[in-house]
Amino acid sequence: MTTTEAHQSSQPEADTGDPVKVDREAAARNRFRALLAGRNNLLAVWSPHAYRAKAFDFRFLNQHYFVCNSPDAVKRVFLDEHDNYDRKSPQMRHALEPLLGDGLFVSDGELWRQRREQCAPAFESQLLPDFAAVMAESARELAERWASLPEGGRVDMLGEMARLTARIIGRTVFGDDTSEDEAAQVVQGFSEYQRSIEQLGFADSFGLPWLRWFRNPIRHVRSQRSIRKVHAVIDRIIERHHRRPPGSRSTLLSLLLNGETGKPGPARRCPMGATAARNEAIVMFMAGHETTANSLAWTWYLLDHSPRAAAKLHEELDRVLGGRPPSFEDVADLPYTRAVFEEAMRLYPPVPLLSRQARAADRIRDKAIRRDTIVLAIPWLLHRHEAYWDKPDSFIPERFLPDRPRPDKFIYMPFSVGRRVCLGMRFGLTEGVLCLATLAQRFQARLQPGHEVAIECRLTLRPQGGLPMIVEARRP
Repeated sequence: MTTTEAHQSSQPEADTGDPVKVDREAAARNRFRALLAGRNNLLAVWSPHAYRAKAFDFRFLNQHYFVCNSPDAVKRVFLDEHDNYDRKSPQMRHALEPLLGDGLFVSDGELWRQRREQCAPAFESQLLPDFAAVMAESARELAERWASLPEGGRVDMLGEMARLTARIIGRTVFGDDTSEDEAAQVVQGFSEYQRSIEQLGFADSFGLPWLRWFRNPIRHVRSQRSIRKVHAVIDRIIERHHRRPPGSRSTLLSLLLNGETGKPGPARRCPMGATAARNEAIVMFMAGHETTANSLAWTWYLLDHSPRAAAKLHEELDRVLGGRPPSFEDVADLPYTRAVFEEAMRLYPPVPLLSRQARAADRIRDKAIRRDTIVLAIPWLLHRHEAYWDKPDSFIPERFLPDRPRPDKFIYMPFSVGRRVCLGMRFGLTEGVLCLATLAQRFQARLQPGHEVAIECRLTLRPQGGLPMIVEARRP
């Protein structure tokens, strides 16, 4: 038994009934139908075997696939042999390039290394206390708006969290007072983009590139329209950046456009061109709001599903904060709040599938990896793997309390892992804890009666069709 297996075997009892999950048996009954369903929900293709196997491979016509489903396999691809597996899969590249261009999420090789080095100072830990103050203030503004709702006020929790995190990323990393309307435009544009793209197009999935000539023209028009919405907001943020007074603090845009290094002194890098800077700005804006928003929305759903966990969360918030708003200094004193957020990201990883394409032949777990094989690490499977988690489909925040051993980082990877680990990992964790603490201290939310929560997995993992909830003031 591994450390992770032993750690996960002594957990408190979960609530009755597991939260929403994917029907695994349907994939086992009809593989072709599951593949078709995967064009709208990437999680629909995995049968029960995928939640138990340590590694497996398969072929779709000309294209070979290998799934890393154990910590040693993930470590080999994402760390030990990174240079052989640094390319994203064709599906991911073709899905994201229209929106992100050659941005950090899509690029590889030397370009990726240069861009990551230029973007990294915007997320350095010494900036986090100031960023946290903006996070808390933005969450308080939302709390005041919720307080003004009539009794039984209904909200789309997914939309609420997306607009909140969009404003936070604009105000912090971009140093821009992004408006509510602009945040909503980005959220809507990216939602429309995810719906319009072919994430499992037959050309890339089957290794038949000539099929790209037969794309759906209606989807193409819709995706271009959504791209214009997102680009318009980022362009306005960049335009406002150019009007900032001299001596303003370094931001992501000053690192990209002015060649600043984020460190004291006159040193400068070669500034990026306008298009390259916009591409990286879009990557950071989308990654900085979409993933945290989805995780927070799933957290609210899980707290409604688990009165036991909600009671423990509220007890900690009332005891530690005593009715005052949380600050950066409180984050370390809210271990259960953080555990709730981390367990939500385990059950519903914000990016549930990570894909790479092998540059050269290799062997993983005694299986041959051919050149151009698409290699997958799937947090959705790893986070629910029967060998590594006790009650893997249950919501048990206690797994992540400080007195428990941490899960293996090559099994629990909501922010990816290895050299391409998310630059904003500490930012996102702090944001999740502060936003949850600020809002859950004053409110609880319950699912709108009659609404059936379903999972939508396209580029990210979301509640399908939003998350209608009723917000109620708490009385500690």
